[in-house]
Amino acid sequence: MKILLVSSDAATRRLAALTVRGLERTAGEPVQFIEATDGVKGIAAAWKYLPDAVIADEIMSRAGAFALARDLKGATRPFPGVVVILLERSQDAWLASWSGADLWFVKPVNPFDLAERVARALEIRHEEAV
Repeated sequence: MKILLVSSDAATRRLAALTVRGLERTAGEPVQFIEATDGVKGIAAAWKYLPDAVIADEIMSRAGAFALARDLKGATRPFPGVVVILLERSQDAWLASWSGADLWFVKPVNPFDLAERVARALEIRHEEAV
């Protein structure tokens, strides 16, 4: 399973990786993390590697998480993975919805909630693909 972590903040990427590391037990396979430090690199990495999930920080340089999600989910052939946005404030939830993100969480994120909801979203994607 591949997870793309997109944030200009290394600590945010590390925290997201630690949070979803438990998916290894759920999925029964190792999680491979791919990292990108801004939205433009994140979009390119998502299309290149087609990860199972993209977890993007709202605030980034060169295209934020909303632009990333809109590019991926609004494409002619939408990105097949789960797109998650980590929001700075709850008032931005409507932007996350507008962008096409599958899930969004307001920071600080409850790590158990993030891991559980991402795992469920991945299960649903897998069931739909079968």
